[in-house]
Amino acid sequence: MIKGANAFVPTVPLRIAVRNGLDVAALLLTEKGRVRGDGDIVFHGATVHPSGAVRLMGEENGTVWLEAGLTAIEEEIVRVLVVGSTERGAMRDVDGLSVEAFAPDGTSVARYEVTDGGGETAMVLAELYRRAGGWKFRAVGQGYVNGLAGLVADHGVDVADVADVADEAPTPVQAASAPVTPSPAPVPFQVPAPATPAPVPFQVPPMAAPAPATPPPVAPASVSEPPSHPVPAHAGAPDWTFGAVFEPYTQTGRDNDVITVDGLPPGPVVVELAIRGDGYTGLWPLTRFNKEGDTLVNSTEEDFQGRVLAQVPGNGRLRLQLKAEGPWQLRVLPLAAARRLTEEQLECRGPDVLLHTGGTADLALHYRGDENLIVNLYELAGHDDPTALPTDDNVVNEIGKRRETVPLPEGPLIVHLEMADGPWRAQLKHLEPRSGPSNGDGLAKVTDIRQAQGRSWWGRR
Repeated sequence: MIKGANAFVPTVPLRIAVRNGLDVAALLLTEKGRVRGDGDIVFHGATVHPSGAVRLMGEENGTVWLEAGLTAIEEEIVRVLVVGSTERGAMRDVDGLSVEAFAPDGTSVARYEVTDGGGETAMVLAELYRRAGGWKFRAVGQGYVNGLAGLVADHGVDVADVADVADEAPTPVQAASAPVTPSPAPVPFQVPAPATPAPVPFQVPPMAAPAPATPPPVAPASVSEPPSHPVPAHAGAPDWTFGAVFEPYTQTGRDNDVITVDGLPPGPVVVELAIRGDGYTGLWPLTRFNKEGDTLVNSTEEDFQGRVLAQVPGNGRLRLQLKAEGPWQLRVLPLAAARRLTEEQLECRGPDVLLHTGGTADLALHYRGDENLIVNLYELAGHDDPTALPTDDNVVNEIGKRRETVPLPEGPLIVHLEMADGPWRAQLKHLEPRSGPSNGDGLAKVTDIRQAQGRSWWGRR
């Protein structure tokens, strides 16, 4: 399986192998994406869930085994995360990192090889989750540079309490004279218990649990019913002076596809994508050699939606490779169609492209997602080539729920939320007047923002 892919697995007791040499844990989550308490964490300080449905079996030659009895998991639990962490080095240093699920007869029913590990020290490798009355396995591969503490905190764990539980936990695995008893289901492999006591349970630094998430925004409209009203221009926003204006392009489809748009003006554009589905979403530009360029979208979020920046080459032909499961709509828009940052609060979901046209200001961001938040700035003052963007300045690169305040220079400025799976809010504070006229640098003046914005799939955009 590739990252983000998912597949149904049989609803039976599964054995899950995690390779190679990682500390392994399982988190049992409710529909809110959070544990109910310390008992919903299975690790080498508490090897069996109170229900008996999930247990840590042992380690052999660098492979750690988990057992998940899917038929015995409580109804309140809708997801089981398989988590790996390392005390030395990072995920990029782990050779042969993979997770594989086996049926009781030893048949492999799902396998995911993690090939893109980076500087993270903890990772959600995979998850088992309920779907249509059964269970699916998803290859996740979501790393956490702030380690196991950040990972478990993002799922409702008070890490200080976890450390206390670990200190009080009895020795989790018995000596060789009393081996771990496997489940009654016949399996072709046996995992021997360690001959020595298990290592000290994992410790995480004290950290307050994250505040409960605020209610999520309204879900996007069905892909078959795009709204018919245009997005209003933002009152009082000065004209945007960078990039050409063109009629928005729209294409709909289903599942994987290659989208080709001819006749666009060369330069940066906004690509808006929305998908109705729960699988992996990936989007890449294709080079003239039909090779994938830099990743535009890489998400496992259900019902993905968002806007990203793409570059139209000199021949005016934009080609995009899309990987998706379910119906989708893709739109190509001019930069002028992006929303303006003002002192009024924006509330949105997913990656986005925002424009700042005023003076110096502070950008207040409240991100309520569980995964990466990456924000880049493109300063356009003095940049006189509308066919290319200047070098970006990365101002935020974090994981999980965040409150960030970013000082912004004077516009014109593009604020690109390159990754932001989940809901967020943004608004300007301490906004100062511009020091000069809003229109300059000899760039074409955009006078009809309403025409540039065209029609949007989601009424709120």
